[in-house]
Amino acid sequence: MVKRGEQNRIVLVTCAKPVEARQIARAVVRERLAACVNIILSPVESFYTWKGKLEKTQEYLLVMKTTAKRLAELEREVRRLHSYDVPEFIALPITEGAAKYLSWLDESVREPRKKGKLRE
Repeated sequence: MVKRGEQNRIVLVTCAKPVEARQIARAVVRERLAACVNIILSPVESFYTWKGKLEKTQEYLLVMKTTAKRLAELEREVRRLHSYDVPEFIALPITEGAAKYLSWLDESVREPRKKGKLRE
């Protein structure tokens, strides 16, 4: 394990439908705004207040890995692609991790992607 000065982030985003989650995941990885996005396909049950009313819904959770430098651009892209008026976008610092993984994460969002298709 290595400490990285909290330059890396885990970002949590919820979506109403798996298709929307996949669309966002593909776009942000393709654009190198996130190194990796995990989609939890078992729906989470969410309770929240919206416009003064208690709501309950099922959502799908995206777990994105990125860097602090890419965070603002990642948020803009999520907001652009998301169907919610106010999408969840919570960034948590990664304070420690495997050195090789964190290096890969940094490289994945820094270097221009070589031409080619994203594997399905």
